[in-house]
Amino acid sequence: PSRLTLSSSSSSLEDPCMVFCSPPNRRLYCALCNKVYKDPVITTCGHTFCRRCCTSKPNEKCPTDGYQISVVVANLTVSDQVGELLIHCKFGCQLKEGSTDEWELMPEGGCPLTIKAPQRRLHERNCEYARVPCPNGPACPLVTKKDLNKHIRVCEHTPCPHHIKYECRFRGTHEQLSEHLNSCQYEQLKGILTMFEDGIASLNRRVKQKDEEIADMRKNFETRLERQADNQAKLSRELAGFKSQVRCLTNEMQAIATRAGLQQESNYFKCVGTFVGHDGPIWCLCTHGDLVYSGSSDNTIKVWGPVPTVLDPNTTYRCQRTLQGHTGIVLALATWNDHLYSGGFDKTIRIWRIESFALEGTLQAHENPVCTLATARGLLFSGSLKTIKVWDTAQHTVIKELTGQNHWVRALVATNRHLYAGSYQSIKIWDLESFETVHVVEVNGGSVYSLAVTSNLLICGTYENSIHCYSLETYEQTNTLAGHTGTVYALIVISSQGHPVLFSASYDRAIRVWNLESMSCVQQLIRHQGSVSCLATMHGRMYSGAVDHCVKVWQQPAVIATPCGK
Repeated sequence: PSRLTLSSSSSSLEDPCMVFCSPPNRRLYCALCNKVYKDPVITTCGHTFCRRCCTSKPNEKCPTDGYQISVVVANLTVSDQVGELLIHCKFGCQLKEGSTDEWELMPEGGCPLTIKAPQRRLHERNCEYARVPCPNGPACPLVTKKDLNKHIRVCEHTPCPHHIKYECRFRGTHEQLSEHLNSCQYEQLKGILTMFEDGIASLNRRVKQKDEEIADMRKNFETRLERQADNQAKLSRELAGFKSQVRCLTNEMQAIATRAGLQQESNYFKCVGTFVGHDGPIWCLCTHGDLVYSGSSDNTIKVWGPVPTVLDPNTTYRCQRTLQGHTGIVLALATWNDHLYSGGFDKTIRIWRIESFALEGTLQAHENPVCTLATARGLLFSGSLKTIKVWDTAQHTVIKELTGQNHWVRALVATNRHLYAGSYQSIKIWDLESFETVHVVEVNGGSVYSLAVTSNLLICGTYENSIHCYSLETYEQTNTLAGHTGTVYALIVISSQGHPVLFSASYDRAIRVWNLESMSCVQQLIRHQGSVSCLATMHGRMYSGAVDHCVKVWQQPAVIATPCGK
């Protein structure tokens, strides 16, 4: 039969050497590489080319009409036509003399079979003319599969049967091997060596058995220790639960007494309005001037502000602007001077100008989500996994990175002198002059999710439903406020009729109001339909955001100045 050689790389599995039995139709040649199609595809110009020709060079143009080409779909019809072409087995072909990529049929000694291109891999895996290495080592040349047994019979590199186990170095023909075994020291000692090997194997089996017995004994011992530890932990939890119930009852009794003797119902906080507009849970709030900002799972920040209307002589709060820019949940908000800062799940901090609501910049803040933000003394603090960064609000550059946290930093509070950071079972306190650690407060109750600072108290809310109070002078714990049945997500302190009042928001959908003088719960606010995640205060009002997509506005009726509408 006539031959047509196709240039290719013999070492490439995707484009092996091919010698066709008859010349392919010129319509089966790619106009870009001038070779038979390999994985033909139809392009945007309507012509067919090899997929590799289209994708290997950027901005490749069609040689016919000059249009830039890109792949549209595989050309199955042409693939089928190429698949019908008959080729010679590669083990019947050889490189042309003086060429590195041109192939021709071997004059003799090669595989005579002709096959269709798609079937070549299956045939060549089992082809008797495939050249394989001699099992006696690399010193022998490659031989065909069909001649392998014949070669082994005359191979001059046949090893001694003891070369693997005892490293006997003899190699020779089968006849020489028979003579060698008569004098091989390992062959003569084979019986003794076998006996020693069997003895060693028996000892190894016994050692393994003993090791398994020891492991079983250790496992049983550890299991007993775990059961004892579980029982002890269960008793500790039950004891803690009993103590919590006692504290709750005590606080409730104090609250009842306080309500009966010291307060009038008119002084209680009531819901005076609801902000509705977000399409997802609300995770953060902050205030500035007369504006309230809320961040949500819908990746937006809404700006709520007073809007006088003709029908309403009083001022009604409405959504004035929706700020878009984050590509993930907005988790934290803070303001300084004329800028609003927002941090989110997309690991960035966005900078917004308050006057125009324009996005002024984006900081690639952390390698993990930005969980919390705080500002003080012209500095912006951002908390993430095991790290806090300190930013200059004038240049918006990092001036310090505070490391050494043991877990997520979920809460930050900054004063003129100190930065307070809540993490797993600890509150770390830094001096803002030197950025040195002042103190580390050990906290019971899991991760610290919220913080508040008064003139004399450091207060934290924890994962395990509790609120702990610490003296700012000694950092000793002074009180534990119990009552919530879920994680305490937010804390805020306001002054009510000259007395400090603590608000706490929780996963249990409740906001509790605490008298910080009597350390008792004086009111429980339940209006949200989901977990309450954040709190903020402005002009005597308290704002709460929750996973029910709403912001509630709370105020004492005795001091209500203007109503809040939806």
